[in-house]
Amino acid sequence: MKEEDSRIISAAQLAGDDPENILRPLRLTDFIGQEDIKSNLNVFIKAALNRKEALDHVLLYGPPGLGKTTLSQIIANELGVEIKKISAPSINSIGELASILTALSENSVLFIDEIHRLNATLEEALYPVMEDFKFDMFIGKGPSARSLRMSIPKFTLVGATTKAGNIASPLRDRFGIDFRLDIYNYEELTTIIKRSAKILDIKIDDDAAIEIAKRSRGTPRIANRLLKRVRDFANYKKLEKINLEITNYALEQLNIDFLGLDRVDKNILKTIVEKFDGGPVGLDSIAASSGEESRTIEEVYEPYLLQIGFIARTPRGRVCLKKAYEHLGLNQKPENPSLFDWLNN
Repeated sequence: MKEEDSRIISAAQLAGDDPENILRPLRLTDFIGQEDIKSNLNVFIKAALNRKEALDHVLLYGPPGLGKTTLSQIIANELGVEIKKISAPSINSIGELASILTALSENSVLFIDEIHRLNATLEEALYPVMEDFKFDMFIGKGPSARSLRMSIPKFTLVGATTKAGNIASPLRDRFGIDFRLDIYNYEELTTIIKRSAKILDIKIDDDAAIEIAKRSRGTPRIANRLLKRVRDFANYKKLEKINLEITNYALEQLNIDFLGLDRVDKNILKTIVEKFDGGPVGLDSIAASSGEESRTIEEVYEPYLLQIGFIARTPRGRVCLKKAYEHLGLNQKPENPSLFDWLNN
């Protein structure tokens, strides 16, 4: 099992998160946070319903665990239509894509997760579908090959991605609605934790909910996961309610500090500071010295460290910033003080 597949503070969907489906809000009014997105979506959905038309295609992007899949389901629920959910890597051929598209019902929703991972052939096949609801397919090979154009029921494509920059411009331009989901603040996460606790029939003090929120890395999925693990510790101690004391104890046992960092995050930071004098250092060098894969560092660990201002990317490599030194209690200075000072100003 890969390290990122077992990290309790991973924003990725884990096997143990399946019961989390009962925590997903089903309507816009129940969805907490992302207020601008909710407000605009409400307008667009109501307008589409008034016209009795399919909603424009929607692109949702941002870090994992913020609610892209949940919003796709909410869009379908608010429209009162069916939804088909697929992952881009699971579509292997034009034939499979044609089968999915022709099975859609009028004005329904097709949700494609990780849409940036569609191969180029499938991506190009979607262009006429998204614009004209026509699907072009070639039958046969060589001189005898012929083109077949099929009509597709009008539908709404909802694409989700953590890497909007990897989506080709022609595909992105065909989405009429484009939203970026941002990380949540402590107040929003606290509200989510209290809502989840009520659904799971868990009693929790306000200060305990706030503490879990602070360590959830701005991500509802992580907040819900931590709530369940703290509940386990409370049950083990035979407590009727989750209080601040058991919350702090549980999170310490799970090696999650007050900023939501775990041992892997700290190992990466210490590698940059102690082995490379704070940087700048290349990603491959960090990977080789820390024992983690380059791609895993870049996609799983690094985004949060960038968000909280612990590291920075420079043309010469990664650099640890002042906040990281203070958090780790280290006094070592980077090899290039001028670069370090410039990044902190």
